[in-house]
Amino acid sequence: MPPIPISSSNHVSSTTFFSYSVHSFPRRNFTATSSFRVFCQTQSKTEKTETRRFSPLLESSGNGAVALEDWKAVPDIWRTSVENFGDKTALIDQYHDPPSTMTYKQLEDAILDFAEGLRVLGVKPDEKIALFADNSCRWLIADQGMMAIGAINVVRGSRSSTDELLQIYNHSESVALAVDNPEMFNQIVEPFYSKTSIRFIILLWGEKSSLVCEGNKEIPIYTFMEVIHSGRESRRALYESHDARQQYKFETIKSDDIATLVYTSGTTGNPKGVMLTHQNLLHQIKHLSDVVPTKVGDRLLSMLPPWHAYERACEYFIFSRGLEYIYTTVRNLKDDLRLYQPHLMVSVPLVFETLYSGIMKQISTNSLIRKHVALTFIRVSLRYMECKRVYEGKCLTKNQKSPSYLYAMLDWLWARTMAAILYPVHMLANKLVYSKIRSTIGISTAAISGGGSLPSHVDKFFEAIGVNLQNGYGLTETSPVIAARRLGCDVIGSVGYPLKHTEFKVVDSETGEVLPPGSKGVLKVKGPQLMKGYYKNPSATNQAIDRDGWLDTGDIGWIAPHHSIGRSRNSGGVIVVEGRAKDTIVLSSGENVEPGELEEASMRSNLIQQIVVIGQDKRRLGAVIVPNKEEILKAARELSIIDSNSSDVSQEKVTKLIYNELKTWTSGFPFQIGPILLVNDPFTIDNGLMTPTMKIRRDRIMAQYKDQIENIYK
Repeated sequence: MPPIPISSSNHVSSTTFFSYSVHSFPRRNFTATSSFRVFCQTQSKTEKTETRRFSPLLESSGNGAVALEDWKAVPDIWRTSVENFGDKTALIDQYHDPPSTMTYKQLEDAILDFAEGLRVLGVKPDEKIALFADNSCRWLIADQGMMAIGAINVVRGSRSSTDELLQIYNHSESVALAVDNPEMFNQIVEPFYSKTSIRFIILLWGEKSSLVCEGNKEIPIYTFMEVIHSGRESRRALYESHDARQQYKFETIKSDDIATLVYTSGTTGNPKGVMLTHQNLLHQIKHLSDVVPTKVGDRLLSMLPPWHAYERACEYFIFSRGLEYIYTTVRNLKDDLRLYQPHLMVSVPLVFETLYSGIMKQISTNSLIRKHVALTFIRVSLRYMECKRVYEGKCLTKNQKSPSYLYAMLDWLWARTMAAILYPVHMLANKLVYSKIRSTIGISTAAISGGGSLPSHVDKFFEAIGVNLQNGYGLTETSPVIAARRLGCDVIGSVGYPLKHTEFKVVDSETGEVLPPGSKGVLKVKGPQLMKGYYKNPSATNQAIDRDGWLDTGDIGWIAPHHSIGRSRNSGGVIVVEGRAKDTIVLSSGENVEPGELEEASMRSNLIQQIVVIGQDKRRLGAVIVPNKEEILKAARELSIIDSNSSDVSQEKVTKLIYNELKTWTSGFPFQIGPILLVNDPFTIDNGLMTPTMKIRRDRIMAQYKDQIENIYK
């Protein structure tokens, strides 16, 4: 008997989902094969059959538990999740209309319905569908429904420009479009109708009545619910009719089939389409458990765009472990942290920087005595944690030679003694201050930071107040996680150990020679999570991945050497990333400068909102800076630079304040920042100066302020 796209329950049931009824059909017993051809019994001639590709476990029957090793396609995870956590809450999505709370069983049914609805619309295996939408439960259902039929989704968010979306749609050769809501549809509809070929459009949220222009009448538009309903009816018909199933040739999705095209953020140049296979993503789902501590029923707060490879891999992993996934927004993050008290949060460094700034701002608004006490507590705790890292052997060093036994023992004894002295004050601070901070933000198990460089002062601050902040590292091309810190060995300043089955090496940027531990060079990585390549771009693929399968990350870093004794004895083998190779500034003197460290140090100033260090081919470094206007005004009043009633600070005075801050925070660096350019408008996604993944586009900033930059060097 061929596979039938029906759910895994053994009885007919009805559950509420988005205000309509979902029916679970019993599963037929069959053995799934990679290719199963069906012939019509009433005719002597063989008729041409239609290929129906399916996720091996999601649309199959079977008894007993399904092992992780049995997963062949990403949607297979839902079969396991339903068997283990069927009636538990899978997700809460309160900021869309209608609000949604779904169990794992309801979620699987919705995915099966949407998948079948796409088949009804004529979507074939390997065809590409553009999924241009933001984080929501319907994004997840659409994403998994597309994968479940062997189609390839091409993902991007609503904040991307229309030109970028057009480029991605046409380059990927997509045949249809799933769009977030009527607002996004109205924004992109005219150029898409005139410059693309679209078979149909799906509206994930909202109704067609909200569309300003329905455009080309020959291109049908369907709502999410229409696709769901047609899929459910088709599933029922297939279940009830043996003859209806005879027209199909059934074949399973293979692990090396492409699951999705993810276009890189494009900090330089045009985005490239990264081809990620089911095997790539399954590696993440299976092995992130080594990094992310989870328990069934734990709550995770999500706010990143789901097409971000980091968020996406974590999302699949979380659902495979039976957690409760809660969608939030930047605007509602603070309230939802307090309301839901999440055990886990996965986000980018910018979010943790914002939390840090918010906490410090709250402390600064207290009375002078309370403020002084809190800041003193923090300084003591930072010192205590530093001593603790020394005696636990979790300090970083590039030195390949281990210290002498005598030196190591004296170092350990000093750190132990200092920690013992500071410990009572640290515990008092924990009781009086840190416990209140933690009760406000939740995150009782761990926060996982990825998708960018985590500033050292933010990293150390959360360690000091007792929030487990784990830093990870990866690229879109690696699905994305390739290294991450673990709770058991959380070495501050590193991105932790390689993920399982992942190899690293460091090579000289000019000679390609493999460098020993402790030596800085270009990081290369190898493992099962490496992409299949760049879509329709073999030259770029060959440039990124060599013949032996090593991917050039484009990042500068080093591997910590192994020591048997001393303060670094438990840090050997961790990966340290220091910045992008292409970001390196070469001064006219020939000296190389990594701007990331200077920028990170400068951002510790409350007066600096954003900064980009410049100076390529110049005699000295400079910077383009967005001042924090609110903090500038506050500082100017406190220093009596302006009257307490004044709300205007001259450019000259702002520049002087910023210079003083730069000297304070970067004085320990061998290179100092010279001329600065102050700009009023922040670097944002909307003005094109940040990527959709919130990374600063250095090249665009340099181009936009080219003339002003030249003037400050005169």
